[in-house]
Amino acid sequence: MRDRFALAVAGAVVTAAAAVAPAAAASPIPPLAASPAPQAVGGAQLAGHGVLVNYPPGPVPRLPKVTASAWVIADAGTGQVLAAKDPHGRYRPASTLKVLTAISLIPVLNPNAMVVASKQATTVSPNIVGLLAGHAYKVSALFTALLTISANDAAMALAQATGSLSQGMADINAEARHLQADDTVAVTPNGLDAPGQHTSAYDLALFARQGLRIPAFLRYDQTTGGLFRISQKKSVGLWNQNTLLATYPGAIGGKIGWTSAAGATYVGMARRHGVTLIVTLLHCPALTEINAGKSLLNWGFAVDGKVRPVGTLVGARQPPRPAPIRSASTAPKADQVNRAQSVGSGPSVVVAAGFSGVVLLAAGIGVVYSRRQRARP
Repeated sequence: MRDRFALAVAGAVVTAAAAVAPAAAASPIPPLAASPAPQAVGGAQLAGHGVLVNYPPGPVPRLPKVTASAWVIADAGTGQVLAAKDPHGRYRPASTLKVLTAISLIPVLNPNAMVVASKQATTVSPNIVGLLAGHAYKVSALFTALLTISANDAAMALAQATGSLSQGMADINAEARHLQADDTVAVTPNGLDAPGQHTSAYDLALFARQGLRIPAFLRYDQTTGGLFRISQKKSVGLWNQNTLLATYPGAIGGKIGWTSAAGATYVGMARRHGVTLIVTLLHCPALTEINAGKSLLNWGFAVDGKVRPVGTLVGARQPPRPAPIRSASTAPKADQVNRAQSVGSGPSVVVAAGFSGVVLLAAGIGVVYSRRQRARP
C-alpha cells in the first residue's frame, strides 16, 4: 500500500510539473536568425566616413576646405544634416563634452543651491576657475564658469552635486542615451581625456540642439563676462572662450575644446533670418576650429533649402519620468535594494513557482497519509 501511494505521489509530481512548464518540454529553442546590419542613426548616408554632400544640379556654392577629422553642419529647426564628414566617427571630445554635462545636469540641479567643493573637484588639473575645498558655491555660478571659461573643477563639482560623482556620470550618460547619441561615452564630466571616452560630430550636434531648447543653458552659454567669487577675499574674471559670439553676426552659442590628444574641438550655433544652424568639428589643428566653424556656417546659410540633406538629427527617445530637482541624492534603503534584486519575472520564474507548489502539495499529501497510518490500530 505504501509503495503504491509513493508511486502515485511521484506520478502526480511529474504530471503537475509538466503541466506548469509546457513550453520548456514541448519544443527546443529555435536558432537565432542573423541580424541585419544596423543603420546609422540619422540615415544610411551618415554611415560614410568621407565628405558627405548632395549637390543639386546647377550652380550652388561648394563646401569650403576644412581641416578636421570629422564635422557636421545641420539645420537645428528642421533637423536636416546639410553636409558632414565622418559624422559617426568616434573621437575624443575635449571640453565640448561640457555641453552634454550642462544639458544633463541643468534640469536636475537647483540653480540657487549651494555646493561645497570637494578635494577631488579642487585638485583636478587643470582646474581653471580655482575652487577651494570646503567652500560653498552657487550652482548657477558653477554652470556659468563651466560654459564660459571651461572650468574643469566646476564640472566636477556639478557632477558631485547630484549626490556623488558616479551618480552625476550616470545622469550624463543617461542623457546621451535619451538623445540617441549612441557614439558617446562620458567618463569625466569635463571632457579631460580618459580611456574609453569618445563622442562623434553627429552626437555633438544632438547635444547642441538640445541646448537650444533649454533657456538656462543659453543664458549661461551666452555670458560674455563677469566675476566668479572664489572666497570672501578673492574673485576671478570670467570671459567667454567662444569668440564666435563676438565676431560672427547671428552667433548664439557654442563651446570650444582642446587637449593634446583630442586636438581642437568645437560646437557653434548661429541664427539668421529665422534659420538656426549648428556646426560641430572634431580633431582640428589648434586655434583653427572657430574659423573653420564660420566657414561651414557661411556655406550652410547660403545653401540651406537648396541641397538635399545627407541625413537628419533624430529626436530623443521616449522621455523618462521627469527627475526631481535636487541638490543631493537620496539613496534607496538596503531592504528596498534587496527586494528589488530578489524579484524576478518570465517563464523560468513561473516554472519555478509552479514546481514549488507541486512539491508542497505532494509533501502535504504525504503528511496526511503518514498521520492516517499512525492513527490505524
